[in-house]
Amino acid sequence: MKFNPMGGANMSQMMKQAKKIQEEMARTQAELEERAVEGSSGGGAVIVKVNGKQRILEIKIKPEVVDPEDIEMLEDLIMAALNEAIKQSQDMVSSEMAKITGGLNIPGL
Repeated sequence: MKFNPMGGANMSQMMKQAKKIQEEMARTQAELEERAVEGSSGGGAVIVKVNGKQRILEIKIKPEVVDPEDIEMLEDLIMAALNEAIKQSQDMVSSEMAKITGGLNIPGL
């Protein structure tokens, strides 16, 4: 019996597994692009919808929070809603990717 330092069958099996994970990740990323989460602030005065690619899909602002004398408050509400929506989107992506990678910390995911 010859010694194979590269582990022949093991290496082949690892490559198949890596390809499978890669395919699952691509499929999941495409699905996440279609999923959306919402962030809100001011008790729902500003609502931001973001997809799994952290792209803003929609911003809703209730008319009663639009005060020309206090634009800064509206800016703060929008920023808070955006940050919440992006965080939720990132958490959603991390959770779905962890299902594929088994919780391995793979850079870039």
